Amino acid sequence: MNDLVIMKSQKALTTSLKVAEVFSKAHRTVLDKIRNLTAQNSAVKKMFAESTYVNRKGQEQPMFYMNRDGFSLLTMGFTGEAALQFKLEYIEAFNQMEQVVRANLPQTPEEKVDLMAQATSHINKRVTSLEQDVSFLKYNQEIDSGQRYELERVRKQKVMQVIGGAKSNFYQQKKSKKVFAKISKNFHDAFHVARYEDIKKKDYDKAISYIKNWYPPYDLQNEIKEINAQTSLDI
Repeated sequence: MNDLVIMKSQKALTTSLKVAEVFSKAHRTVLDKIRNLTAQNSAVKKMFAESTYVNRKGQEQPMFYMNRDGFSLLTMGFTGEAALQFKLEYIEAFNQMEQVVRANLPQTPEEKVDLMAQATSHINKRVTSLEQDVSFLKYNQEIDSGQRYELERVRKQKVMQVIGGAKSNFYQQKKSKKVFAKISKNFHDAFHVARYEDIKKKDYDKAISYIKNWYPPYDLQNEIKEINAQTSLDI
């Protein structure tokens, strides 16, 4: 009959396991009765909290915690002299535990303010931690499809600018892929990535700026000029 009532989360509670043990009921029967009660009335659900325990076989099994009201409702139909005695012992156990709970709660306005300050501080720290986690995920995840599209668009625009446009002879001779290959290699080397889509969100603006300000190496610039100029002279 020890530990009829326990303190959990600053509340006096008992469990379906203890009720089944004390009143010599099958735990399965107690669980069914609790589920029937909570299914009938939503207000009753607040009196019970479903949880689990590990049985002797090491298996996780369902159980319920309940407050004084939940216990009273559950055992209302338990009759007999022994059942009455057990109920009285439970009531006494609830009374004693609730006194302990009240003794541990802040009593004076100053104690309540101090407890509120501690709770606020804890919440603020938790919020700050969550914000940092969100920020880390936001800026360290890979760019999205819209950003990948924009990178590709800016890259194509830059290449076409460098080679003189779609009417240039360099483009007409289908040599633009050489410039595309060079800008891609330079980009991958600069950002240490294998593909454009591997760029992190935090580097997206820098990547756009890099492409817009990119120019091919001197020898490739000369090749573009020569091909475009030679073609122009042949016309």
